[in-house]
Amino acid sequence: MTDANAVPAAPGGPGALPASVSPALAAPGGTRAPDPAAPAVRRRRKPTPSLVAGLVLGGVLVLIAILAPLMLGETAEQLGGGSRQGPSAEHLLGTDALGRDVFARALVATRLTLLMAAGATAISVVGGVLIGGLIWLAPRRPREIVLRLVDATVAFPALVLALVIAAILGAGSASALVAIGVAGIPAFARLTANMVGGIVHRDFVTTARLLGVPGWRLFTRHLMPNVSGPLLVVMTSSFALALLEIASLSFVGLGVQSPQFDYGQLLSDGLTAIYSQPWQAIAPSIMLIYAGVTAMLIGDGLAQTLDPGLRAVKRRAKLVPSRRDDAIAPAPGALVEVRDLHVYAPTGAELVRGVSFAIDRGRVLGLVGESGSGKSMTAMAVAGLLADGVRAEAGQLRLDDLDLSRRNDPKRLALDIGLVYQDPGTTFNPALRMGAQLSELARVHLGLGRRAAAARVEESLDRIHVRDAASRVRQHAFQWSGGMLQRATIAAATLPEPKLIIADEPTTALDVTVQAEVLRQFRRINRERGTAMLFISHDIGVVQELCDEVLVMRAGQIVERLSGEQLRSGRVSHPYTQQLLDASPRMDDPITARPSAGGGDGTGPAPEDPTPEAAPVPSQSAGGTHDRA
Repeated sequence: MTDANAVPAAPGGPGALPASVSPALAAPGGTRAPDPAAPAVRRRRKPTPSLVAGLVLGGVLVLIAILAPLMLGETAEQLGGGSRQGPSAEHLLGTDALGRDVFARALVATRLTLLMAAGATAISVVGGVLIGGLIWLAPRRPREIVLRLVDATVAFPALVLALVIAAILGAGSASALVAIGVAGIPAFARLTANMVGGIVHRDFVTTARLLGVPGWRLFTRHLMPNVSGPLLVVMTSSFALALLEIASLSFVGLGVQSPQFDYGQLLSDGLTAIYSQPWQAIAPSIMLIYAGVTAMLIGDGLAQTLDPGLRAVKRRAKLVPSRRDDAIAPAPGALVEVRDLHVYAPTGAELVRGVSFAIDRGRVLGLVGESGSGKSMTAMAVAGLLADGVRAEAGQLRLDDLDLSRRNDPKRLALDIGLVYQDPGTTFNPALRMGAQLSELARVHLGLGRRAAAARVEESLDRIHVRDAASRVRQHAFQWSGGMLQRATIAAATLPEPKLIIADEPTTALDVTVQAEVLRQFRRINRERGTAMLFISHDIGVVQELCDEVLVMRAGQIVERLSGEQLRSGRVSHPYTQQLLDASPRMDDPITARPSAGGGDGTGPAPEDPTPEAAPVPSQSAGGTHDRA
């Protein structure tokens, strides 16, 4: 998730968070970074045919509900048209027992039926969302009690509950509306509780709580936006069910009472003469079906529009190419082997295209390229940490004897793969001491005791030059600088002695001196322990110094394969690789004076320069500036 969801504290105080903290909805998954491979899909959602059809039919239905009582109200109430007459030019579907026009009554009944269904749905949604969402902000015991009560209530059909409630309240339109609304609350409460339960423990919610965001604001700003899409879809389906339930209550005499009338009462009146005059039941039946189908079409269209992956199955089948077993030659002796890797977004867009590589023991493979080139997506596919809805396919995806394309034991993956992320601030819990968090790795994954784990942590921190590690481990994460936190993530990644280390911009927060030392430690660990390393960086200078082999990526695919020696000597063939090299300043580059601002010949220094020569600038790669740790 952006993780996509964890963000730094906002400057507005303990209750203030940036708008990007809470993911805008979409897939359950939370905030997602823009997809460079499919910008049109991200920026504009095209409505589906079912949504368009549902909206058109719904517009017609709303017009009927508005205009019919105004234009046909008197006709629907007028008596004396002849009892139970058949269809005619004056009365298209005949008359009822009191001589009233059946067709006009069916159209006029639309307004009351729709208003009651909308009111009942609103009661169900508001009540269910409040119960299912706010209960996750309550202590554990009350939450469990309420959730079990909701589960027990859902076991009863909503219509049965509505019948019981309506019988207690008495017959009438208001009683029917309340009964159906209350009967629908458990279903929405359970749905909301399940969805909120899936995100309430994510990093962005934890961060908001630690920053002191009030419970109501946490609910409305950070929880509800992530479940609003599915709730909107289910709400349309619930509206269709409410139509049927209202008609059912009126049909059995517990709903709308005369002189009011809705679809259910018209069906009840038509039932008395169903054998002699069946056309009396045609109009309310058609209108009820029409309204229900319209609501279902809108719901189905909203589901496909909010989650394009639901309608991308057929298109995805065309996007997925046949697996190419000859992408690279098999490398059975390699510790890591990736062959013809493809990664697909939930929309079907191809994010990584045919990436293949192998890493031997004690070797470092570098992935270099601009932001959005697919470097981190490739690494996360290898580690099995792709976001929800994102899927990977490969001809071969292996770490030693472990098939990474299948579901594996998380404990095995935690021991075999070490991860060093770019942003160390999202790695550690700000409420716990650093020593407790780091020693937990040793105790859980290595089975060490408390003292042995603490000693192991201090040893790992000393190895990467964290001074005074014994006192540092008693501090919290906010007391460490960015560079210190980055070194702590490196210590955590190497603590279980993994077979593969995936380092995503591991030296970004370090100054040049510490950066070189950390890279030497990476190299030493790599050679001494025989691990494989996948090193990701924008900094081509760092990559060429550390890596044995380099893959240059752009737009999700490999554009050039180089050895570290070729990259260091500048023997590259692809223009994009040359651009990356040109963007990395070197100490031996010629220094040119800035042209004169006064319009002179440019041979002398600019007027604002105090000296005739530019001061030498320390070499710095294109990876960005470094803060002193």
